Order: sequence, then structure tokens, then C-alpha cells
Amino acid sequence: MKAINYLKGDATNPQAEGNKIIVHICNDIGGWGKGFVMAISKRWKKPESEYREWFQSGENFNLGEIQIVKVEDDTWVCNMIGQHKIISNSKGIPPIRYEAVEKCLEKVSIEALKINASIHMPRIGCGLAGGKWEEIESIITKTLLKDDVEVYVYDFN
Repeated sequence: MKAINYLKGDATNPQAEGNKIIVHICNDIGGWGKGFVMAISKRWKKPESEYREWFQSGENFNLGEIQIVKVEDDTWVCNMIGQHKIISNSKGIPPIRYEAVEKCLEKVSIEALKINASIHMPRIGCGLAGGKWEEIESIITKTLLKDDVEVYVYDFN
């Protein structure tokens, strides 16, 4: 089985040849304005506008769903709904929803195999969503790596 490739750098500037899908986690309330999405919006306008349209349409806009947006000839951005709201609830439960992230990555895996793409991401779910990387890493192993998809995780310098 493949292992995660850890790199220093910017996940919006993938370090690989061929088709690439940049994945990141979005919330289920249509909010786009903090965290990694800002780096995406700086480079490309389409992922944000498509996400907002998707939210407005209400069509299949649920935890565990994905939206893949082509931003360059060989690069796509995948908006994954893996976060419930944007702040911890009254019981202190963070917004990350691991089961939704797993559903998203299972879908991403299928799409990546169709177009022979590698997957690129920051440490998803560990910033504003309040998740733990060990949990996310095990989900990546159970989904993408199990399907033999090449995975790159970027730590910003």
C-alpha cells in the first residue's frame, strides 16, 4: 500500500506531474471566508462561486457530498462537505465530522482513479474544523491509500 507523501509548501501549488485534485473541507452552512479556502480563492475564483451556487441550489448539499471544480487543464479543486457549522457546539464538539470526511474521500478516490489523478491537500480538518490529524490520516489510509491513489499532504512553510 502507498504511504502519504509529506511535503513543505503550498497545497494550491501541487508538486506533481499529471492530473491533480486538491481537496479541502467545507462546512454545511454555505460559509466560505476563513482558512485554506482563502488560499484557494486567491488562485481561482471558480471553486468559491461553484460552492456558493451549490449551497444556494440546496441540491445534494449535505455532509459527505463532494463537488469537483476544474480550475486548470490538469487540476481540479474538490469541495468536500465534512464540517457541520463553523464553531464547536455547546458540548465542545468541534465542527469536523469524520464520518462525512470518510464518505467524501471514498467519492474522491473513485474520481481520482477515473482520471488517474494524484490527491493534494493541507492537513485537512485540523485547523478551523478542530479535527485531529491522526484521525484524518487513518481515514486517508482507509480510503485513498487502500485504492492505491497517490496522496500529498502539504505543511505550509
